[in-house]
Amino acid sequence: MECTRCGACCVAPDIAALDKPLGLRCPHLTADNLCSVYDRRPQVCRDYEADDVCRLIEAPTIDERVRKYLDLFGLTAEADAVRQRGCSSMRKARSG
Repeated sequence: MECTRCGACCVAPDIAALDKPLGLRCPHLTADNLCSVYDRRPQVCRDYEADDVCRLIEAPTIDERVRKYLDLFGLTAEADAVRQRGCSSMRKARSG
C-alpha cells in the first residue's frame, strides 16, 4: 500500500526516538501533514510502511483518523489522559 500522507502515524502512536507521547502531534509534522525533518527522521519513521491500518482509519480529517487509530488499538483513554495532563514528553507521560 502506498502512503497517503495523512499524518496519523505522526500523531497517534508514541514515538520513543522523538520522545513524542501517545496521541500528540509530532513537533516535526507541518501544517500540511508532512515531515519537516524527513531527510534526517529517526529510523523508526524510516522503517514505517503504510499497511491495512491506514485503510481502516481512513477519514476526512486528521483528528478523525487519529481517533480511529486510537480506538482500533484500545488507546483512546490513555491518549486522553496524556492530553489532559499536558505532557510534553513521552517520559513525563509514562511517569504520570
